[in-house]
Amino acid sequence: MSMGRTTDIEEQYDKIYRYCYFKVHKQEVAEDITQETFLRFYEHYGHYGNDWTLQYLYKIAHNLCVDELRKREHEVITEENSEIGAVEGPENQVLTNLAVKEALATLSKEEQELILLRYVNEVPMGTIAKLYEISRFALYRKLKAATEKLQSQLGEEEFK
Repeated sequence: MSMGRTTDIEEQYDKIYRYCYFKVHKQEVAEDITQETFLRFYEHYGHYGNDWTLQYLYKIAHNLCVDELRKREHEVITEENSEIGAVEGPENQVLTNLAVKEALATLSKEEQELILLRYVNEVPMGTIAKLYEISRFALYRKLKAATEKLQSQLGEEEFK
C-alpha cells in the first residue's frame, strides 16, 4: 500500500483510532490521541517519503498511548468502557464476540497488538517489523504463535 499522500493518510485514521483504543480502552482518549498523532505527523514527518509514513504514524500513536497510560498508572481500567458489550444483533454474534474477546485475553499484550496491527488494521509485515525493530522472520514466528494460541482457544473451525 502506497502511503505519503493526504488521501492515503486520511484512510488510515480509523485504523490508528482502533490501535489507540486497543491501548487505552477509552473512546474519548483514543480520539484525542488519534487527532494528536496526525497533528504531530503533519508537523514533523509530512515531508518524508512513502515508505516511512505508516511506520511513523504508528510510532507516534504508540508513544502518545504510552504517555497516557503513564499518566493514569494507578487508575483501574474497567471492562465497562469496552464497546463489545454494546453490540446489537443475534445472540450468536454476541456469543462469538465474547468468545473471541476471551480468547484474545489469553494472549500477551504484544500478541494482541500484533494481531490487531496485522489482521484488523492490515498493516504490512514490513512496516510492523520496522515498528518492532525485528526481522520479518521473527515477526512471522510471533504472529504464527499468536494465531496458533487463538486457534487452540477458539477451535480450528471457528478461527477461520
